Amino acid sequence: MAEAHQAVAFQFTITPEGIDLQLSYQALNQIYLSGVRSWKKRVSRVRNSLIKGVYPASPSSWLFVSIAILATMYMRSDPSMGLITKIQHHLPLHMSLSAQGQTMLSALVFSTLLWLSLILALRFCLKLLLSYHRWMFEQHGRVSNFTKVWVTLLGLLSSRKPLLYSYQTSLPHLPVPAIKDTLSRYLRSVRPLLNDLEYKRMSELASDFEKNLGNRLQRYLKLKALWATNYVSDWWEEYIYLRGRGPIMVNSNYYGMDFLYVTPTSVQAARAGNTITALLLYRRKVNREELKPSRVPGTVIPLCAAQCERMFNTTRTPGEETDVLQHWQDSEFVAVYHKGRFFRLWVYRAGRLMSPRELEYQIQKILDDPSPPQPGEEKLGALTAGDRIPWAQVRKQYFSSGVNKRSLDVIEKAAFFITLDDEEQGMRGEDPAGNLDRYAKSLLHGKCYDRWFDKSFSIVIYKNGKNGLNAEHSWADAPTVAHLWEYTLATDAFHLGYTEDGHCKGEVEPLLPHPQRLLWDIPLEAQQCSSLAVAQALADDVDCHIVHFRDFGKGRIKKLRVSPDAFVQISLQLAYYRDRGSFCLTYEASMTRLFREGRTETVRSCTNESAAFVKALENGEESCRRLFRLASETHQNLYRMAMTGAGIDRHLFCLYVVSKYLGVDSPFLKEVLSEPWRLSTSQTPIQQIELFDLKNHPDYVSLGGGFGPVADDGYGVSYIITGEDMINFHVSSKHSCNQTVTNIKPAMVDVLCNIPDKTHQFHTGYVCVRTVNALMFFLNSTIVPKPNTAIHSQAITGKPLIDYRSEG
Repeated sequence: MAEAHQAVAFQFTITPEGIDLQLSYQALNQIYLSGVRSWKKRVSRVRNSLIKGVYPASPSSWLFVSIAILATMYMRSDPSMGLITKIQHHLPLHMSLSAQGQTMLSALVFSTLLWLSLILALRFCLKLLLSYHRWMFEQHGRVSNFTKVWVTLLGLLSSRKPLLYSYQTSLPHLPVPAIKDTLSRYLRSVRPLLNDLEYKRMSELASDFEKNLGNRLQRYLKLKALWATNYVSDWWEEYIYLRGRGPIMVNSNYYGMDFLYVTPTSVQAARAGNTITALLLYRRKVNREELKPSRVPGTVIPLCAAQCERMFNTTRTPGEETDVLQHWQDSEFVAVYHKGRFFRLWVYRAGRLMSPRELEYQIQKILDDPSPPQPGEEKLGALTAGDRIPWAQVRKQYFSSGVNKRSLDVIEKAAFFITLDDEEQGMRGEDPAGNLDRYAKSLLHGKCYDRWFDKSFSIVIYKNGKNGLNAEHSWADAPTVAHLWEYTLATDAFHLGYTEDGHCKGEVEPLLPHPQRLLWDIPLEAQQCSSLAVAQALADDVDCHIVHFRDFGKGRIKKLRVSPDAFVQISLQLAYYRDRGSFCLTYEASMTRLFREGRTETVRSCTNESAAFVKALENGEESCRRLFRLASETHQNLYRMAMTGAGIDRHLFCLYVVSKYLGVDSPFLKEVLSEPWRLSTSQTPIQQIELFDLKNHPDYVSLGGGFGPVADDGYGVSYIITGEDMINFHVSSKHSCNQTVTNIKPAMVDVLCNIPDKTHQFHTGYVCVRTVNALMFFLNSTIVPKPNTAIHSQAITGKPLIDYRSEG
């Protein structure tokens, strides 16, 4: 209990001679320095609030306006047209000031009012400019004069360096689409999935809905859009995430992976030390608003940054009807799990962030701790992996007071959660493909009890130095977490670095407080909760597979003047069709962060045009190239519409919520929202290109991340387009589904073989698809080549399919 003794700032005893007071100056100094740090943060918040409150102007512009007004008055001119005189007559202190003082004060008041008016005008202009989205629909190289003027004005108003949240109040609100347009787009999206009779029936349902109930629901939705910041986001967070009563492990949480080829150090404690430091440096940037606002790639157009607010110090707490997201302003510790024990690790010392070497030293203390888990402690995390109602009941009954509550508070109020895993993961050994699959599966659910799935994100550090994260979904979407993870990996490898023997750099300050074991008194009834069995059954049914595609990448695709995302999505349609012999409702996540508090919208990637191309390719028709171009353009247009607030699914979702509040049933909405998404897809964006110089460091490529399948008989497909010649896919499904996607690689190659001009098919290194179809049919989506795979790859691309670094 040495740490408990050191925590006492003063002691006193009462003796016959009086009170004997003993002060611990070291402890008092720690209290003082912690208080100074807290006050610095408060001052920083006030300062940032002022700076972003007047953006796109600056606080110093008030001085410029005031000097200009006073200078004109000195020249005996009244720029206020009499307003300064009127203000002077209404000053409450005019009797105690000289005439010159009254005039000066009145001029300053007028200057302040004029300055505030100018700021409001500038912000209104900025909001109008950010509400213009037609630029997105213009063809590359054919930009209208109106858009050119718009870009110039937006650049002028955005010329000042903004803080992270500077644009928030200038972002437009998400518009409510016309109900007629949404229904028309919906019917078009389901046409390739329905036969004539089914389509006629659905058209009649939609028409009846529009004529009767639809307009009534639409009026309520428009009223909400006028009143609320975003008419979708709060309902989406509550009903899609927080009210879900099933496990969030696999079904909701997602994961991110380490570098593919590189592990900066094999020392587990050292990797943990640098990773913790990098994450806390990112938190400091978020708190100080020093991060640059995210923008649409290649433009000055900002994206909403609201999701960053709950990145750290956040936990999802269970309830019987709905969960609640709890966020704390600050936390000076992280929670650590190792071999069934929970620890609190302080990350600040004397008001400063501990060095990576000091954190490594502390982590090593945990790794060397031989104490066994307390009864019920080892598998406590399984409560967060199972159904939400049992967890809520157990939490209320056994963790609402006493030592259990104090220990649970440490976990929930921690900056984030860390698992020191006793397994080794990564692409290694004689089975690199299988090991990558196991690596993904480990990050998705682990042992079902060695992660804390309720935390905003949990970091996993493996025994061999590999790392990764598991993120809870309700507070933010994957691009926000991906931005954090990119920064963490780059800072760890290139900024912080390691010594030659793999340890963190820096020195260790003596007398560091030891990590504190959390104490528990868990009754047998709480230990016998069914959560672990439910979670284990779910985890055992999940199949994770990583497709490491290196035949070509976005460099080859862009030369064909085709969107890489559209190319991948159409290829996925081809792969699914070959596996199932039919098409399915396909979900692709698109952001709506062009609007304030925007999150996501659905792009329905299975279209009439993509279905026509797939059928033509499979039938060997000559019109493949033309149909592919049409399918690609259609997909890009759908993506743009989703980004600009003209999507389908969020509008229909909100109409359904309104109908439930009104207590009315809609057969149309009920059927629409019950349709299964058998193919759920998402692209992981690379947002900080400057952090990953792939030309000079080609080994530091990211694997991206993935998520579980949405439907029991469906697939979850996440992909990351890395560099110019690599695309990594993360495919998840369930073992209970008797079919699996094995045609991603053949589909990608076959699509590329069929879209170039005939005159370019051969000198670009590609051969006709019919000459290789027999070989490609047997090519599955693993890294390790089957017989003839390398031969086929060289025939197609002129280079081996496998980078042999993956074999080690």
